[in-house]
Amino acid sequence: MTDEAGNQQSLPFATAGQDTDAPPPSDEVGIGAAKARRRKTLPYCDLDPSRWRDYPDIELGSLWLFGSREKGNGHSLDYHGSFIPQIAAQLLTRYTKAGDIVLDLFLGSGTTAIEAANTRRRCIGVEIQPDLVRQVRSKIGEPRIDRDIFILQGDSTSSRTARAVRRVLARLGEAHAHLLILHPPYWDIIRFSPDPLDMSNSRSLDEFLTSFRRAAKIGYELLEPGRFAGLVIGDKYTAGELVPLGSLTMQVMTDIGFRLKSIVVKNIEGNEIGKGKANNLWRYRALAGGFYIFKHEYVIIAQKPG
Repeated sequence: MTDEAGNQQSLPFATAGQDTDAPPPSDEVGIGAAKARRRKTLPYCDLDPSRWRDYPDIELGSLWLFGSREKGNGHSLDYHGSFIPQIAAQLLTRYTKAGDIVLDLFLGSGTTAIEAANTRRRCIGVEIQPDLVRQVRSKIGEPRIDRDIFILQGDSTSSRTARAVRRVLARLGEAHAHLLILHPPYWDIIRFSPDPLDMSNSRSLDEFLTSFRRAAKIGYELLEPGRFAGLVIGDKYTAGELVPLGSLTMQVMTDIGFRLKSIVVKNIEGNEIGKGKANNLWRYRALAGGFYIFKHEYVIIAQKPG
């Protein structure tokens, strides 16, 4: 979203029950009309469905096209991942209220935490790489870090990490998180670290899916009933054969109890730096191998039963 000068602006949100642009009621309007103007927000976000025309920047279709990665407001293209700020902004706006807690079990370079800070949400992020934890903590800085933005170093598949998240939730006065974000490695497309517990180092597809199941189960247990999860993932090729990571991880989500709500297809061209400058090589490989170059990934929306 941009203003008239072309500057990036945050997506709209307001405190539940408030209508910031409605005029005060007059005697002629009456109490009934004043009540009708009040914002009727959903239980899990600050949006009023009856005012859908007021939210032109909220994506409501299943195809998301973003021309480039948003920069500014704390975000920068400094990591070889494809979780762009626009995805975080959409998910936080659609599925949380101001003050809610977002749990991201694969925090990476901190996109979710930064967007939570920008939109008055709280966040607990888990990242396995110590260097990234320090980097994200420095990005957030005072006064938000360790007050309403918490960055934990750990393995998102371990019970120890789950206990650490519960301790932070208790400190924040909550029993559960209000939104779960899962953006795991796309198996071994990019090996993010030498840590054998890093899911990008999984030695087989079965090992990767087993690890993802453990992380997703932990997220499910930490998520408040009735609230939502966003899984961001893409497919991959191995030895000329398609590996449908999106479908396989989506099945894991339903197996552990989530109910599917939507599958969003999002373009990835121009939004990540991991593949480098190999477009011509990939065009040759695609033509010679009978396959197509990935230009999309998935944002899978699921809900924990209430």
